[in-house]
Amino acid sequence: MSLDRIYTNLIMEHNKNAHNKREIACNCMERGHNPNCGDDITVQLNIENDTVKDAAFIGIGCAISTASSSILMDLIKGKKISDAERIVRNFLNMIKGEELTEQQLEELDEAALLENIKNMPARVKCATLAWNGARVIFEKHEANKN
Repeated sequence: MSLDRIYTNLIMEHNKNAHNKREIACNCMERGHNPNCGDDITVQLNIENDTVKDAAFIGIGCAISTASSSILMDLIKGKKISDAERIVRNFLNMIKGEELTEQQLEELDEAALLENIKNMPARVKCATLAWNGARVIFEKHEANKN
């Protein structure tokens, strides 16, 4: 199966069955909006003892933003904040075109298949909307600790 086909199947599966698209009891949330296409995603995280206990998102978005959001939640749920921050940073760096190590790509798991979005400038914001929301949540969480 070609990489393009795997990418397409991944996007369609997460878009259709976005199991992380649900409302949760959370103590951190951040809304992201892309006025160019209408994506409007709110990242919801329940953070306890520096661990992402639960993660979900609500809102509307295209197939890419929905799939990317769902993948993000899968990756950071249950992780320590420091690990979740690293995952988010690596994904955003990958989409910016930075080369990642094999280990970093492995840690991104399914999200690594979204790498080619960096070649589609109009879709970059779709793919990174929730990831930037999570990044902001982590920054606020860190600032509130001090």
